[in-house]
Amino acid sequence: MMSSIVFIGGGNMASCIIGGMVAEGFEPSDITVSVPTQSSRDRLAAEFGILVTDNNRSAVANADVVVLAVKPQIFQSVAEDLATAIPTKAVVVSVAAGISIESMHTWLGDSIAIVRAMPNTPALVGTGATGLYANQATDASQQEIVRSMFEAVGYCCWVDTEAQINAVIAVSGSGPAYFFRILEIMQSVGQELGLSENVARQLASQTALGAAQMAKSSDLGPAQLRKQVTSPGGTTEHALSSFQQDNLDAIFRKAMKSAVTRAEQMSKDFSA
Repeated sequence: MMSSIVFIGGGNMASCIIGGMVAEGFEPSDITVSVPTQSSRDRLAAEFGILVTDNNRSAVANADVVVLAVKPQIFQSVAEDLATAIPTKAVVVSVAAGISIESMHTWLGDSIAIVRAMPNTPALVGTGATGLYANQATDASQQEIVRSMFEAVGYCCWVDTEAQINAVIAVSGSGPAYFFRILEIMQSVGQELGLSENVARQLASQTALGAAQMAKSSDLGPAQLRKQVTSPGGTTEHALSSFQQDNLDAIFRKAMKSAVTRAEQMSKDFSA
């Protein structure tokens, strides 16, 4: 049975999820996006063949899934406006960092099914990583349709507690930016060592891609894979020793915990 899936907001994340869903066989006629600007509606309708509107309340009237893909700053006003329009059968999916289920219950009602989803930007190219957490009101069939939506743009998994969504933010939600920063540094140093900008960029990004594919496909953990490419006394060992001397572990641990701290603060800032 097909479900009526409604996105409130049509920005980059909503667009890439929709694109993945359509590519994976979801019927465009089962997907509606509500956005205020005519140009966005025209673009989404032309690109994906989905239904578009500028009326949030009418869009959700018969929805099975309502994806709230709006910025945290306007989340409360959008949710409160929809509270009496969302059907009791529907599951609400939030992709906003820092908006707790407790706050959503305050704005939407105590009995509504809610899933918090934390996707990341590589969903744009079908290699996303998404953590999901469902409240107790969400039934198995609702969890299945939400899972299938996010599997359409990459890997997804369920976490056991809502607090673990903040860990997902620290690992994968914010994680692409960590790798982009490393690639930025590697490209820069490659250029300093005489490589052209394009060659340094391609070598660095292809290396990251290859390492990630090995880590994903191998039965070995990253520590074992690292040891396999580290010859005693060789160039890799010297580079890794330099990382260790500068305590790269501590740098990453501090950064990722900082992301968690910010997520926790956002939950307080945007709480009901």
